[in-house]
Amino acid sequence: MLLVLSLSESDNVCPDVVLVSKERLSKIEDEAGHLTDAPELIIEVLSPGKNNERRDKEAKLKLYSVEGVREYWIVDHFTKQVEVYRRENARLILVATLLDGEEITTPLLPNFCCSISHFFPD
Repeated sequence: MLLVLSLSESDNVCPDVVLVSKERLSKIEDEAGHLTDAPELIIEVLSPGKNNERRDKEAKLKLYSVEGVREYWIVDHFTKQVEVYRRENARLILVATLLDGEEITTPLLPNFCCSISHFFPD
């Protein structure tokens, strides 16, 4: 299912992965399946090209920060790293850049722990 995040008339984005709790989903999904408010976690996988990188690392980061996303991951399969941004003082701040061999966790999923190497299979 394709989910479109409709934050305003001019800011419709289609993140690669979103995490929304059951409780929150019932409040923010419209009849067409669009999310009308920010999910808890958004994950973007970088596409090739400087414009795509700039869009995910600048424009979308700013948009998600302003709209209240609690956590944002940028998965870069070219450098095999994951940047983790978390909400601090009302904005998303880079808290970790994780590399192959390290593990990712999130307070949003207390029992979740995954090796970064699983993001980049050989």
